[in-house]
Amino acid sequence: MSASASAADMAAVKTSSNGVWQGDDPLHFAFPLLILQALLILVLSRALAFLLRPLRQPKVIAEMVSGILLGPSALGRNKAYLRTLFPPWSAPVLESVASLGLLFFLFLVGLELDLRSVRRSGRRAFAIAAAGISLPFACGVGVAFVLRRAIPGADQAGYAPFLVFMGVALSITAFPVLARILAELKLLTTPIGETALAAAAFNDVAAWVLLALAVAISGGGDRGPITSLWVLLCSAAFVAAWMLAVKPAMAWVARRADAEGDGGGDAWVAATLAGVLASGFATDLIGIHAIFGAFVFGLTVPKEGAFAGRVTARVEDLVSELLLPLYFASSGLKTDVAAIRGGVAWAMLALVIGTACAGKIAGTFGVAMACGMSAREAVVLGVVMNTKGLVELIVLNIGRERKVLNEETFAILVLMALVTTFITTPTVMAIYKPARAAGRRRLHHRKLQGAVPSAPSSPSATAGAGAQELRVLACIHGGQDVPALINLIETIRGHTQPRRLVKLYILRMVELTERTSSILMVRAARRNGLPFLRPRRAGEPHDQVDVAFDTYAQLGHVSVRPMTAVSALHTIHDDVAAVAEDKRVSLVVLPFHKRQTGHGDDVENLGPEWRAVNRRILREAPCSVAVLVDRGFGGGEQVSSEQVAHGVCVVFFGGPDDREALELASRMAEHPGVEVTVVRFVDGKAGSEEQCEVTLRPSNTKNADRSYTFSTAVIDTRKEKVN
Repeated sequence: MSASASAADMAAVKTSSNGVWQGDDPLHFAFPLLILQALLILVLSRALAFLLRPLRQPKVIAEMVSGILLGPSALGRNKAYLRTLFPPWSAPVLESVASLGLLFFLFLVGLELDLRSVRRSGRRAFAIAAAGISLPFACGVGVAFVLRRAIPGADQAGYAPFLVFMGVALSITAFPVLARILAELKLLTTPIGETALAAAAFNDVAAWVLLALAVAISGGGDRGPITSLWVLLCSAAFVAAWMLAVKPAMAWVARRADAEGDGGGDAWVAATLAGVLASGFATDLIGIHAIFGAFVFGLTVPKEGAFAGRVTARVEDLVSELLLPLYFASSGLKTDVAAIRGGVAWAMLALVIGTACAGKIAGTFGVAMACGMSAREAVVLGVVMNTKGLVELIVLNIGRERKVLNEETFAILVLMALVTTFITTPTVMAIYKPARAAGRRRLHHRKLQGAVPSAPSSPSATAGAGAQELRVLACIHGGQDVPALINLIETIRGHTQPRRLVKLYILRMVELTERTSSILMVRAARRNGLPFLRPRRAGEPHDQVDVAFDTYAQLGHVSVRPMTAVSALHTIHDDVAAVAEDKRVSLVVLPFHKRQTGHGDDVENLGPEWRAVNRRILREAPCSVAVLVDRGFGGGEQVSSEQVAHGVCVVFFGGPDDREALELASRMAEHPGVEVTVVRFVDGKAGSEEQCEVTLRPSNTKNADRSYTFSTAVIDTRKEKVN
């Protein structure tokens, strides 16, 4: 793969074969070979992502490692493998498809980056970003002088482009990877997370400007500095034209698309995608990489409204799940770790890694401390700003294409990017644990038996003196959970006059992924690291859950407060516990991890991950928890309180859990459409076991509640069969 394909070889390549039955080998044709390459890359990257999931590593680590394994560093040491699956003539095809994915990925990066929030971040984020890029850049320039002398062949590139590329490689921060790490650690919307995002945005913009400078300098060739100057001037004119002319046009497009709704905006989405391609072509025509045009065009798309989310949803799956792994693989096929030969080269690798970490962390730490941040937060900020990832690979690949970086220098810098990104999450978790506040021991465990008295804020509340307000936090996955939940709340409210006061908090649990839309959802649904009550704004799309609960709030005269928790599954229980504590709820209702899919007996299993989520919530919640197993309780539709007709059976052995269930059943018994049956099990007296079908004996199991006594049921199976 390292050998370049000649023009004659590329001209002889055909797109598709006629099949093996007609004597054609599909591996000698471009399209079948591309399919096999993509399949191999996807399988390996997904397998590595699964293996690295317990280490809480971003997906970019698995994709980088899979690319290196497929290249000459590991599997590629077998030359027959390389000639068969990655022959030299297939490199342009694979890189072209991967570059198309990279083009749209940089568009998504620009779409995710909100320049207004960067401007609002103030001087502190700007100062941190300036220190976080200037000191590592200076360190990179210093390391460049050492590398040119120590690495054979590194001095063949010109001084200016080599120094600038090294400075950018050590100073850049991967904004997309940083946002995903902060979101998983629940730091994205905290003050430290917002500062990190704003500083990373400043850093990103400055790094892209410096990279454009490096590309312009390296592309001058024999034409002299005048050519580089023209490239820089045309690049500045391009940015100015897109910000002054294209940005207002895209604002008009977004308004038209939002006005037409979900079904009528397809033409505008297609126009936007065409704009990405046109912008990439324009910057490539100027002489800088096409990804700059896509990035700038992403900045011109308005972030408010539903249009940005709609465009993101159309693009991100294909780009992130298929095309980007191809880019990592094409980068890995160029990376030969074996090219790092001798103790001097490995010492250079250690020097580059140490300098990159020290420069970024030290520069950020010093300015953050000067801005009034604590030492722990300043260290965490420096560590997260040291994230590299995909953006680093883009810089290195451009340097390799421009022949600024030779094979050994390229391999050293790729390993540096891999190591610095790998250590980010474990280091931050060791210093700044995300669940520190949620894991504090609570002094009081709220129960249904001690519901908070409601304030007489209304005539009905005043008339119902002695009435108590029941605060319920209902967790849902989607619209399937709504009918059963509404019927449950209606039975709890009863049907007396005045009816029981219920304040219902709806927490929609959404799994955090590495998709751009997931990160945008986190920023919209969280404040200070926690879910918050966010009223729906005008122009936002209506979904099934919002409409159902809006209708229920109006018809049932219930206070309904919607929230969304977007978190990784292994930490989403912290959000549920934090909201329950903050809102002082007495009952948390969880959906069971299995549910019926229709009127038949088919059961949908959400998986062991959601079962583990429920178990962690049961363990960590500061109040009583009920697991709602829907076996047709909702009837598939929302019904009014007069239509509720159910039989409720409470099996009572004793203890705090059973007393809470009995309290909940007593509230349901007030409803005329609910019939409650309580079955109480009592200890059989001595000598009367023969007359009892079920005998209770004390259990040796311990419990923290002094009034809680376990009992073990001994059932006479022979008598049960007779009866």
